[in-house]
Amino acid sequence: MECEILCIGTELLHGDIVNTNAQYISKKLAEIAIDVHYQTVVGDNPKRIKNCFGVAFQRADIVICTGGLGPTQDDITKDVLAEYFGVKMVYDEGSYQHVKNMYSRFRKDFPKNNMRQTYFPEGSIILNNPNGTANACIMKGEIDGKSKIGVLLPGPPKEMEPLMDNEVIPYLKQFSDDVVYGEKLIVMNIGESAAEEMILDIIEKQTNPTIAPYASAGKVIFRITAKAESKEKCIEMIKPVKEELIQRFGKDNAYVTETGKVEDRAARLLMEKNITIAVAESCSGGLISSRLISYPGISKVFKEGFVAYSNEAKIHTLKVKKETLEKYGAVSEETAREMAYGAAKIAGTDIGMSTTGIAGPDGGTEEKPVGLVYVCVYYNGDYKVKKLQSTGARDTIRERAATSALDLVRSCIEK
Repeated sequence: MECEILCIGTELLHGDIVNTNAQYISKKLAEIAIDVHYQTVVGDNPKRIKNCFGVAFQRADIVICTGGLGPTQDDITKDVLAEYFGVKMVYDEGSYQHVKNMYSRFRKDFPKNNMRQTYFPEGSIILNNPNGTANACIMKGEIDGKSKIGVLLPGPPKEMEPLMDNEVIPYLKQFSDDVVYGEKLIVMNIGESAAEEMILDIIEKQTNPTIAPYASAGKVIFRITAKAESKEKCIEMIKPVKEELIQRFGKDNAYVTETGKVEDRAARLLMEKNITIAVAESCSGGLISSRLISYPGISKVFKEGFVAYSNEAKIHTLKVKKETLEKYGAVSEETAREMAYGAAKIAGTDIGMSTTGIAGPDGGTEEKPVGLVYVCVYYNGDYKVKKLQSTGARDTIRERAATSALDLVRSCIEK
């Protein structure tokens, strides 16, 4: 079956709020092999909302809509759905009690306009919303002689997501016999175009599983996706494709993570092997520490993070020699080495990691242009230094430096 996602809200069109709902719904539908071919965003305009519903029902079997379930006169989503299915709006006592109880919890009086939230298209399945006043609903019927399903969900993600997980997905599973499962292969040290060219013959012949590349700062991710009757069968189908890709890219350059995040692989290795780490950051300004700290349980091995942006901080905090800075400069292999060593010694850790570079947009020279970054890992008395020359905006250069540094930790541990 094919689905269209329709998100209602002028704030989405203006960019005031990021449309995370469409992303969340798409991922959940993919897990039960229901394809999403269109995502539409429309403002709080009755005429345009009706037009979007009409187009969506023409080209999709299922339309999942978020927003427009509030108590005001412009919240017409339920009315429009009833119109398309040719039914009337009817009062629901259960929803009345729900709204009444929610306002009782808020210790507020029940506003009269909230009575709009107690009416639903006749024959719809009403979904109780434990996190807000607006109950949701599912409507199944015929439009122009074709079977259609309309799903109306509240707009706030904290209300929408539990309803999607606990009510909508279990309901829609009956219309799909397959599951979709994917794994993410991270490829480092190879550009997107070059990486794709290395496996172009596989991509051109692909059917099931499929391979989809996309670039991120400092890495390329290939998502390998299979559709089958079970997750176990999908894993079996993905395995030979994954192994072939790793062989072509090289084991040191390519590896699988569930999330597609380099820091997750590095953090898992640190914790599994009980290797402690301290981080000294200049140009990355705390990004590496932040990304490591996002991994649950990392406090077991992550001891300290230093942001030593100025030369004075490098000297006083990390004990970088003044002579090193004067002779080689802050952006140099020598400084990166002393920063990594200083972090490890001060924190008493097995690994010291450092970044130092020129993120721009100013500060570059012909000898040391914007985008020049050195990352270093000090481990077991050895230094591993990587020189980067990145292009792009300041934040992109910083993100690439953080990604490369984390991957260097991964590489040093695995070797």
